[in-house]
Amino acid sequence: MSRALWKGAISFGLVHVPVEIFSAEKRHELDFDMLDKRDLQPVGYQRINKKSGKVVPWEQIVKGYEHTKGKYVVLSEADFREASVEKTQTIDILSFVDIADIPVIYFDTPHYLVPARGGSKGYALLLQTLEKAKKAAVAQVVIRTRQRLAAVMPSDGMLVLCTLRYGYEIRPRDELEAPAEKKAAVSGREVDMALQLVKEMSEPFAPKKYKDTYREDLMARIRKKVKSGRTETIEQPEKETAAPRKSAEVIDLVSLLKQSLHKTKQPERASRRA
Repeated sequence: MSRALWKGAISFGLVHVPVEIFSAEKRHELDFDMLDKRDLQPVGYQRINKKSGKVVPWEQIVKGYEHTKGKYVVLSEADFREASVEKTQTIDILSFVDIADIPVIYFDTPHYLVPARGGSKGYALLLQTLEKAKKAAVAQVVIRTRQRLAAVMPSDGMLVLCTLRYGYEIRPRDELEAPAEKKAAVSGREVDMALQLVKEMSEPFAPKKYKDTYREDLMARIRKKVKSGRTETIEQPEKETAAPRKSAEVIDLVSLLKQSLHKTKQPERASRRA
């Protein structure tokens, strides 16, 4: 089992539920090393003192906060541990809200909540309560050295804690140029056809159905190079091998919607014939 990121308790009212936080992400990013082009040897990273230009060993590195230009206050691990100790041990539930009322732009990183020793009954109570109420618990929790806003929600028989962005972390929409309503006006016919297309393409969400085709294609190229023995060759890009880019220009929405609807219905007709 993976290592817990955090151990403590969920606190709401006078109820304390011992839990542990585990990451719900399982990343499969390709790991590339930086190489010296001349001999293909790995290039290392060094911690350089900006004043002396010398390498600084790990044991000589401390964390500091720049309180004025060029002036720092040094913080130890004890400082981080002792800052609001009670807050680092609990997921403090502040309120309960409808899950649908949390805008998607606020969601950040998902984590699993697992009951710790002695917490099973309280965990089950909170899980079933949230499921029946269709609510999310808005809470605050300190993970590592940062206090995070979070939503505790039921998901497939477990509690999930998803960190949320604070309001100040969201870029104001008025900083962006929104499309003028008159210029972006669409007809009722276009909306109806778009709704029909959405209906034709609707299906239950099945995450295993979707593939990271970019990663798969890149891995196929890597295997091909290894098999052919061309592992140390830097090749020039081939001409006209890339697929043509899709045009961003939309001329006739109705025509494009009709074509899209026709394509979505073709597999259905084929399956009926079979």
